[in-house]
Amino acid sequence: MIALRVSRLRPSAFLPERASAGAAGLDLRACIDEALVVEPRARVAVPTGLAIELPAGHEGQVRPRSGLARKHGLTVLNAPGTIDEDYRGEVQVLLVNLGSERCVIEPGERIAQLVVAPVTRVEVDEVGSLGETPRGAGGFGSTGRA
Repeated sequence: MIALRVSRLRPSAFLPERASAGAAGLDLRACIDEALVVEPRARVAVPTGLAIELPAGHEGQVRPRSGLARKHGLTVLNAPGTIDEDYRGEVQVLLVNLGSERCVIEPGERIAQLVVAPVTRVEVDEVGSLGETPRGAGGFGSTGRA
């Protein structure tokens, strides 16, 4: 198991934790003093009160919680949000309300999940042409729906 070093920036912050033994992500909670209202189509940066030190060669992926997305249309705007291994500031979650009703985030509420994943480092190699494939340059929708 790899260690994720976490520092509480405020005493009221909750450490990330898994909701079940098999959960891929660690739940992140809102570290706010009072309820936060997110109007339809509005976006907010919600503090977690935490700073993290990711292991070398890893990134943090901030992902939506499926229950909030399904019930309220609340999701992570830049999903998945990326936390680089050298970032040491407060982890904040950029949420957007895609629903038609206002959504209220309570202090300590689970707002997102953090997945720690390895990063493959690549070296850019500029070439004059790329290898051919049956798909070629076909983009959005080019492979059909079935």
